Amino acid sequence: MQKVFNLLGATAFLMSGAMVVGTLVLYTRIPSLTKYYMSELKLELTKLMTDMVPAVDDVMPELPSSTGLPIPSSVKSPF
Repeated sequence: MQKVFNLLGATAFLMSGAMVVGTLVLYTRIPSLTKYYMSELKLELTKLMTDMVPAVDDVMPELPSSTGLPIPSSVKSPF
């Protein structure tokens, strides 16, 4: 029975150590993982929006070549 308890104690110690090491590794790599996934997300969203929104040149109306008469100075702004 003593051997079983020693085995359980050693297993618990190894599992606890593995969790500590895993936590430290993950904690040190979180900034690089975040940057990587954010850049991938931005790239994917850019592609998606480019496909969804038509080209701006096709949608924009042409600019007028001339303008109308100026507003007469007798009209006063209420502000």
